[in-house]
Amino acid sequence: MTTAVRTQNTAATLCRDPEEFGELAVQWDELRRRSHRSTAFQSHAWLYSWWLSYGRPGKLRVVLVRKDGELIAAAPMMLTYRPLPTLTALGGGITDFCDVLLDDECPEAAPALARALHQAARGTVVDLREVRPGAAAERLYDAWPGSRQKLRDSVCLELPGVPMETLLERLPVASAKRTRRKLRKIDKMGIEARSVPSSEAAAAVRTMLGLHELQWEGRGVTPEHLLPRFRAHLQRSVQKLAGSGDALLTEYRLGEETVASDITFISADMVCGYLYGAHPRLRDAKLDIATMLLRHDSAYADSSGRRTLSLLRGTESYKLRWQPMPVANQRFVLSRRELAPALGLHTAQIAGRAFAAEIVRQRAAGGGWMWRTRTDDSRREETEGTAG
Repeated sequence: MTTAVRTQNTAATLCRDPEEFGELAVQWDELRRRSHRSTAFQSHAWLYSWWLSYGRPGKLRVVLVRKDGELIAAAPMMLTYRPLPTLTALGGGITDFCDVLLDDECPEAAPALARALHQAARGTVVDLREVRPGAAAERLYDAWPGSRQKLRDSVCLELPGVPMETLLERLPVASAKRTRRKLRKIDKMGIEARSVPSSEAAAAVRTMLGLHELQWEGRGVTPEHLLPRFRAHLQRSVQKLAGSGDALLTEYRLGEETVASDITFISADMVCGYLYGAHPRLRDAKLDIATMLLRHDSAYADSSGRRTLSLLRGTESYKLRWQPMPVANQRFVLSRRELAPALGLHTAQIAGRAFAAEIVRQRAAGGGWMWRTRTDDSRREETEGTAG
């Protein structure tokens, strides 16, 4: 770790040592509790586990700011080449919300982190993706002393944290009636939900991923979900997050058999359904798996006082039928002023890649070209089993 920026009140350092990053768990999560808009994706358990599975030797760059020895700000980054040298947030494509941490009670936190990251970004562009509106990174962006650009990123869909019956009132009468019939079918089948204790979380994640693979066998599963590195990351992180109350792992059982399982992440104001697996025979029985999971998550959001139920990234049809509110994540691209041309080139490449990807998607779908928001399939699987 080397000192980056020091003022009269704050000291900023740059952590490049993974072992040292691993030892920050207590301080990190104390800061996260004071950064009230943070999510489970900003927890030390998630980020350090992600680094163990996906990090590249020599590329860790975690900017830390302390005041009187107490951590007041942090930016978890890594060095990549795209092809320009770029600092990107830890978490990668499997993380729906990226952010920095800022102590909400400390006004010096944002400008001090901006100065420290500006120093660490010498010779690089900073690319911070999937920033939720209202996130701490907005204050970093406002305090940034160099060149900057704000772009639109993935769209998330959000529902209010209310019981299922209230959600049904959002639907047309005929649709609500069909959904109630589907819920009665689930109840008649006798499926019961069980909250998994943290001591059993690692084994339960393995079971969930096995069900996930079964359910998508031969039908285009997300390849990353089948890799050992993803399984190891999810087992490590979810076990710790379940123990700290930042994640809820639920198994849906028929007798002693687990026929479905899902992971829900929890923050101060929001419940997020992340990933699930279900046995193919539920689909064969024409059970509405998506609605079963949504009923459970909405009940938890309501009972725990969380105001938002996030369906995370993607605008799939099974989500849209609930008439959710679309909320676009943001993408902040930052650089020192002398690197403004590099920032312009980087953003041009972003636009070019998005344009090319959209053409490929449209051609694959056999339709004419039109602009659409990028979607993520972390939980798009719930489209299945909605017939009947």
